[in-house]
Amino acid sequence: LRMAWPCSKDELKAMHLEMVKRNALTEGIIYMQVTRGAADRDFKFPKESKSTLIAFTQAMKLVDNPNAVTGVKIVTTPDIRWARRDIKTVMLLAPVLGKQDAYEKGAHEAWMVEGGVVTEGTSSNAYIVKDGKVITRGLSNSILAGCTRRALFRLAQDHGIVIEERSFTPDEAYAADEAFLTSASQFVMPIVEIDGRRIGGGQPGPVVRKLRELFLQEAASADSPPSRD
Repeated sequence: LRMAWPCSKDELKAMHLEMVKRNALTEGIIYMQVTRGAADRDFKFPKESKSTLIAFTQAMKLVDNPNAVTGVKIVTTPDIRWARRDIKTVMLLAPVLGKQDAYEKGAHEAWMVEGGVVTEGTSSNAYIVKDGKVITRGLSNSILAGCTRRALFRLAQDHGIVIEERSFTPDEAYAADEAFLTSASQFVMPIVEIDGRRIGGGQPGPVVRKLRELFLQEAASADSPPSRD
């Protein structure tokens, strides 16, 4: 993207700590956006610009999220995004429309489908479980390499939970033993219904419950909050 980072890692950490303090944030997230800077409207880059960092806090239930107890319902929707989904930008029109479609259908999230296979959620990574094995799409330009996803892979490896990286179809998801999503604000979230079809008897399964427990344990024991997407 040829954008300069506006501050050092130490400065960023100090800013985060100050934001948490000033906003009395006990549970929630810090959301950041970086722009190329201020300039007249034009598609070409300005010759010289200073990157702008915008950040805010948002209070929300992360640990005792009631959805983690009941599980959530999702739907599938066509993936109409551009080709470089691995770059986290503010070009979010397609995910916004997908999320709104899910909301209007009484669902929590939408899994996007391209070429007959699931890519990812509108704001999450997508997983199914079959015969005790976690299945999720491998990294490529088609999905975002979420930090929560990376943490999940490490925890699974440390505790003997097998993850297979490959594409899967909606039909495979309908027939899965379990399904779940990961994201910065939801950690590991069980899915109990996809497109009106019950998954795992309509209850969160043992693999996803274990993975969420492991993630929460690590978050609670860390000196700083766990990595965010």
